[in-house]
Amino acid sequence: MTLRTRITLLTAGLLLVTLVALGFALEGLLRSFLYRNLRSELLEASNQVVRLLNLGGQALLEAGLPPSLYAELQLLPEEDPALLAKEGGISLQRSPALGQGRLLLGEAEYRTLLEKGEVWAQVALPREGAPLRLLVYARKVEVNLSGAVWKGALLVGKPTEGLEATLSQFARIYAGTALLVLLLSLLLARSLVARALEPLEWVARKAEAMPERPEPLPEPEGKDEVAALVRALNGMLSRMQKAFEDQTRFLQDASHELRTPLTAILGHVGYLLRRTPLTEAQRESLEIVRREAERMGKLVSDLLDLSQSGAWRIRPVPLRVRDLLEEVREEFAKSFDGEILVEAPEGLHVLGDPDRLHQVLANLVSNALKAGARRVWLKAFDLGDKAVVRVEDDGEGIPEEHLPHLFERFYRVDKARDRERGGSGLGLAIVKAILEAHGGEIWVESEVGKGTAFSFSLPASGPPPPPR
Repeated sequence: MTLRTRITLLTAGLLLVTLVALGFALEGLLRSFLYRNLRSELLEASNQVVRLLNLGGQALLEAGLPPSLYAELQLLPEEDPALLAKEGGISLQRSPALGQGRLLLGEAEYRTLLEKGEVWAQVALPREGAPLRLLVYARKVEVNLSGAVWKGALLVGKPTEGLEATLSQFARIYAGTALLVLLLSLLLARSLVARALEPLEWVARKAEAMPERPEPLPEPEGKDEVAALVRALNGMLSRMQKAFEDQTRFLQDASHELRTPLTAILGHVGYLLRRTPLTEAQRESLEIVRREAERMGKLVSDLLDLSQSGAWRIRPVPLRVRDLLEEVREEFAKSFDGEILVEAPEGLHVLGDPDRLHQVLANLVSNALKAGARRVWLKAFDLGDKAVVRVEDDGEGIPEEHLPHLFERFYRVDKARDRERGGSGLGLAIVKAILEAHGGEIWVESEVGKGTAFSFSLPASGPPPPPR
């Protein structure tokens, strides 16, 4: 997942959490406001009825309760909450809005009413379809009927359907608005993040386009964080460049300096072996000296090649792949008792330096012979814009754990055996450097006891122009 996507998703997540929390908070505030107003209305209606009761209960019974109010006046002859919840008090008066219904509280509400003198409750009136839900305020009152004082309860209620509908409509409107805001914020966040990360992507593209030798990045204008990052990278690259140049210079100087004494050693050893009488022990010692000097000479030569890999002058020309493979086959066929087979399309051409590509193939075939191969296949395949060359053998194979490290410098699968075979551990590193200089790549497949296959790709080319 890219950084742009992560930042966008994080922003969207934070905004979503904020919108959800804000929605719940607003819904809670609106619910509290509406129900507080409803409670105020019920208290006011209850107070008006109580004022009429104080003027005389008989007058209220004659006038009746307000028709638009869900209200009921109950006498409480028995202060038994269970009985009251089951049958209710004696209904002295009901508003016409109740119809045949009764405002009956639950046992717990009646108990609270009897103990504290008032209570709030939710009551459901039977109705076709869904029951009608009311918020009811009940309070104890005293009714003077024909000179006798009766203790009763006044229940005043109002439907909550309108409030709940308002809250539902608010939730729908808010959800739609929040979704629209979230989508617009996602688009805006993605655009802003893309614009903010564009300088970093520019730095990444410049770094990817950098050649093997480190070079400074072009510094953008301004003094923002990206410019500071580029300046820091350039400082690091300049130190890397200096270290790279020092390493290259050391390898070149050391290689040149070592060649002279090695040549002298080999010359004197050869003279002693040819021109002087030696005992068997002396001859054996001189042979060891010559073999080790030759191995060191090859190592020095490989080091020199590797140190110059960044400065190689590759002269790519159109090459017929089959001719290149046949040339390598003829070179090794003279000293190889096994069989080297060539399979390549006649018209397949690549763009490359003939000497360097010959060096690549020679190194791979030489490795196959050192691995005990009795048969080597040199194959080529046409893949359109590139060609793949494959060097297969039936040698001893390479264990799987060594395959990722084969192209590292000085890496040997079996150090003791490679030392006896004269390997320096640099051959495959040089092969990889040559192919990368051509714009190609190399990979390896192997199975112990069955053989190894090295494959590399090269840019395809048309045939060379005919000579004039």
